[in-house]
Amino acid sequence: MAKRRKGKKKKTSKIDIQEQSYQDAPHSFVFHRGHVGRNVKQLVIDTRNVMEPFTAKNLQVKRKNVLKDFVSVAGFLHVSHFVMFTKTDVGVYLRLCRLPRGPTLTFKVHDYCLSKDVISSLRKPNLEQIQFLNHPLLVMNNFSGAGNHVKLMATMFQNMFPSINVHKVKLNDVRRCVLVSFDTDTNLIDFRHYNIKVVPVGMTRGVKKIMQAKIPNLAKYGDISEYMNRAGYSSESEVELDGPMNEVVLPQQIKSRGNIKSAKSAVRLTELGPRLKLELIKIEEGICEGQVMYHSLITKTEAELAAMKAMREKKKKAKETRRQNQQANIQKKQLEKEKHKEKSLEGIRKKNMEDEVEQPETLVPADEDDDIDYYKQEVGHLPDADSFVPGKNKRKKLVTERNPVVKKRKIDVKGKKTDNVAKGDKSSKGKREFTKGKNDRTSNDKNQKKSKTEGKTPFDIMMERKKRKKKMVEKKKNKFKGKKKKV
Repeated sequence: MAKRRKGKKKKTSKIDIQEQSYQDAPHSFVFHRGHVGRNVKQLVIDTRNVMEPFTAKNLQVKRKNVLKDFVSVAGFLHVSHFVMFTKTDVGVYLRLCRLPRGPTLTFKVHDYCLSKDVISSLRKPNLEQIQFLNHPLLVMNNFSGAGNHVKLMATMFQNMFPSINVHKVKLNDVRRCVLVSFDTDTNLIDFRHYNIKVVPVGMTRGVKKIMQAKIPNLAKYGDISEYMNRAGYSSESEVELDGPMNEVVLPQQIKSRGNIKSAKSAVRLTELGPRLKLELIKIEEGICEGQVMYHSLITKTEAELAAMKAMREKKKKAKETRRQNQQANIQKKQLEKEKHKEKSLEGIRKKNMEDEVEQPETLVPADEDDDIDYYKQEVGHLPDADSFVPGKNKRKKLVTERNPVVKKRKIDVKGKKTDNVAKGDKSSKGKREFTKGKNDRTSNDKNQKKSKTEGKTPFDIMMERKKRKKKMVEKKKNKFKGKKKKV
């Protein structure tokens, strides 16, 4: 009995899994609306760095772009959140929008600090670009207070960043951290962005240098054991002091020198920026429109809310009716256009039928290029070679005052130009001749006088003109000198 061959199992491609995970992650657009100034534009760029890699880093916003343009493109790019910055006379505002149907949270930015200012204040900033290849870890503090608006805020911030599975997360991918802290007394939110670094604990400075592949200076020591056993664990310039508050046991191996699995290491944070201090102003139901669900400054009664709701419904119905009327008008114009087209085609067909009935078929004469065939059909034999040459008899141009015939000038052997002008042509320039005394410009004058330039070449004529011109200039100068002497 023949054995059945087992079919090969289809392996799921790693690329497909990565693409699916990339599409499922929340994406965002960070941009500004209106005139905001140079500092707020830099704040937009810093916020894009925080949202890396699931954001449009090189998003270009033009003045003519409206919010509908971003909403129409967001679906194709799997964008789920908008982060918009605006500026008024009162201050800077931040809006967080959830696509495709809202809600929209509006915050007032009380204070902000750019990344360049934060980095310039640090002694050893961490500016590695590899840390922006993975999304940051979100840490939220004190969002357990009462109130639906606080819960909605917490949900909005949580959904802006990808969720993390604690059992499957890789510690090598966790390079950054975003801290969002809510103060219940002042109702302000502190937004911070940090770099995460893991450092081994319980090592002297000499051991740390060797672990970091740095060659120490052993000139002062007789043996390497003296260098290894010397006192001092950390330099006095280091601000962070390792202790129980930041010491952890690593559950995984990390790609850094000195950090070993199941050993103690210290977690250190280095701020990257920007810093933001926010206050929630209002929550809207839609994308920058709709019913106001919460407002921190204005409170309205139930009657006012009902009246506003009725007004919104009325505007919505009017907009829908206008849209339907516009669609009906477009269809009506399309039908009229098709009817007019059919009517025009019918008229053209009738006219063609009438022309065919009135004008019987006649022999169409041959073209000019086919004159020999036409002659043979009419006379019955081919034309003679001398009597008929096809293409020889062409239409001659009429000689009129507006369209004179001017022949080209001929040059004699001596270099003299002669003008041959057609009879009756009085407007051509070629008929001018140099004569003695008065210049008679008519070509029919029989008593022409001899020209002064007879027998001279054009070069001789040109030299005579230059001599005459030079004499005139000298004469004028002499007159001017004579007047000066008299004065």
